Amino acid sequence: MNALVTSTRDRLLHSAQELIEEDGYGAASVVAISQRAGVAAGTMYRHFASKQELFVELFRSVCDGEVRAGQAAAATLPPSASAVERIATVVSTFAERALRNPRLAWALIAEPVDPLVDAERLAYRRRYSELVAHGIRLGIDAGEIPEQNAELTAAALVGGCGEALVGPLSPVSGSRPPVPETLEALRTFVRRAVGAT
Repeated sequence: MNALVTSTRDRLLHSAQELIEEDGYGAASVVAISQRAGVAAGTMYRHFASKQELFVELFRSVCDGEVRAGQAAAATLPPSASAVERIATVVSTFAERALRNPRLAWALIAEPVDPLVDAERLAYRRRYSELVAHGIRLGIDAGEIPEQNAELTAAALVGGCGEALVGPLSPVSGSRPPVPETLEALRTFVRRAVGAT
């Protein structure tokens, strides 16, 4: 267990994330989470009203980290980078991180979950779409891409990226496409989807 994870609440969240990364939501039972965190099973309920609420908080935390990672990757580009390059960087950063941790990404994107967690999944897609829509609006304003409904295009890009990753991330798929080719294909998809020349 990470030395920086000190509070019981943090240990429970960290343990749940480890279990989900190993075998998905089904493996993250209250008993398994509590045992890994080194506490009694009933202790979890002092910190979370239910296992679903623990999952929602974990989902928020992980997804917020993914949004920040996309923003940080785009921020490392030189000022001369186009808005389209920034959008492609955000999308490919998400895909690269997903392909590096496929079990967790599968849980975040497609694994059947409790309705509370599924609602959080939709909220995350909206936040990610807002980030992409902002980049699209910048591209339109700069004359790099044609006028379009930025929100609709962003939602289609985020949904398309997630759908493109479902097969490669699936624990039953058995085949993983080469990461560089997948990322380049997604970058091409982004450029075409936004109408970049």
